[in-house]
Amino acid sequence: MIQDLENHCYRNEYQPVPPKGNDCILYFEDRHVLVRLSGGSFSFPTFAEAEKNCPEIYDSYTYLFSIDNTCYYFASAFHPDLAEGCTMEDIIIFRNLEPQKNCFALITGYQLSQWYSIRKYCGRCGHPMVPDTNERMMYCPNCKNTEYPKISPAVIVGVRNGNRLLLSKYAGGTARRYALIAGFAEIGETLEETVKREVMEEVGLKVKNIQYYKSQPWSLTSSLLMGFYCDLDGSDSITLDEDELSVAEWFEREEIPYDEYDVSLTREMMINFKKGLS
Repeated sequence: MIQDLENHCYRNEYQPVPPKGNDCILYFEDRHVLVRLSGGSFSFPTFAEAEKNCPEIYDSYTYLFSIDNTCYYFASAFHPDLAEGCTMEDIIIFRNLEPQKNCFALITGYQLSQWYSIRKYCGRCGHPMVPDTNERMMYCPNCKNTEYPKISPAVIVGVRNGNRLLLSKYAGGTARRYALIAGFAEIGETLEETVKREVMEEVGLKVKNIQYYKSQPWSLTSSLLMGFYCDLDGSDSITLDEDELSVAEWFEREEIPYDEYDVSLTREMMINFKKGLS
């Protein structure tokens, strides 16, 4: 999965150390990121590249995280013209390019850029917020309100029916891949209750024997995904919520249309069922 970095060390502690020349700048515009493409891989612009035409690049920065000995930042003085050979690409490149540590850095940085962009003003009094110097938090000097990065708990559900697994596709958008039932936890419910509710709402089925499998941070939706397998309880007749899904159908284990793992918890759960590992 995207967060499995093997021998690389990801550190998310907030340590706002000054950037060095070989540290990376993450620059986003909407759902696009500035990168340098090279065949099937990509890299990010560095401070050393930017300082050639912008010495003040080190004056204002936002520390994000580190992977191994490289730190990643936003830099307020940065502009795409400061990095020769780089282009703005859709963030979806993380699904198909390498190395994986850069893919993980890309989507983690994207989540933080989204959070900072909607925390410029206090939600309580409307006063401009300022970043705290000791932790990753935005602080309102007027009313003392504090805001931390948003992480939304959500479930991924593999519904089993003997030798069959329920696969679905989302309604609208550009999604073409099969997925599992998924949804966000609501206030006041357990994750197990979320599993039952989402399955009932989206496909009209009852489930039992809910078993936790594994979790995954998913930065595209600022989520912490928690995977569960469960068994059908009763009728297998699907009542589709067409506002949420375009299709939902049972697949025999051998007919699940994927053989290779990718960056997602969803795909891992599907293939594990196909291989009899769930």
